[in-house]
Amino acid sequence: MKRLIVSAIGAGALFVGVEWYLNRPTKAAAPPAEVVVETAPAASEDRPRAIEPAAQQPEPAAQPPPAPPVAKVTSNAVAASVNPALDASLLSRTVDTLVSAQASHDQKQDAWKYLGAAGKLDQAITELEKRISMDPSNAVSAAVLGHAYLHKCGEIKDVREQGILAMQADKLFDTSLGLDSSNWEARFMKAVAMSYWPPMLNKGDEVIQHFQTLIDQQEAQAPQPHFAATYAWLGDQYQKAGRTDDAKAVWERGSTLFPSDVNLRTKLATAK
Repeated sequence: MKRLIVSAIGAGALFVGVEWYLNRPTKAAAPPAEVVVETAPAASEDRPRAIEPAAQQPEPAAQPPPAPPVAKVTSNAVAASVNPALDASLLSRTVDTLVSAQASHDQKQDAWKYLGAAGKLDQAITELEKRISMDPSNAVSAAVLGHAYLHKCGEIKDVREQGILAMQADKLFDTSLGLDSSNWEARFMKAVAMSYWPPMLNKGDEVIQHFQTLIDQQEAQAPQPHFAATYAWLGDQYQKAGRTDDAKAVWERGSTLFPSDVNLRTKLATAK
């Protein structure tokens, strides 16, 4: 039974990772604003001739095909391979963005996208684990590490390993909330991940309670665009529980507060 539960939770965590990626900004993956490393001009003495743009090669026919959308990440990765210190610095600053109270939600989403596109998620996890070992009372780092574990679930295929990571993430979210009950990321990600747990675990009411708590906390502070997601998810949980009137009511409430949110408008239109 335990193995079955682990497998089911792992599969759910995988869906969390996939859905989270699909809902993020679709612009090209690049380091977030705080950590962008400008590419040096071709004439700069810091740029080795070996990585000059292919357009400068004598034979146009030998030029590679157009660079993919993540070309900027690739360029930084090449520069980092020449200068390991640059790679470490870029990774550290990206993690700084994820744990920063000043960084916006969109900037943090860009940081996650960059780590995934650049293949740096494992390194970021190692960095976060190191920071937590040095400061176990840091609620933000615990929440971000749990979030990173869920992202990792979306990158692996071993169901058992997914389950282990999902449970570790859940414990980190609990740790974070124990240190700071108002940590939005910890409560939101815990509720989202738990919504995928199998019905036999009877977590539906707990998921609803977490989203309700989030809404109470959100409405006591200045609104932020990403708060709209809480209303969408809570409505989904009501609908799953057969509480269609409650689902409609919470979507209406969210649409009133966030009239430009397409997801909430779509859900409300469908409900009507």
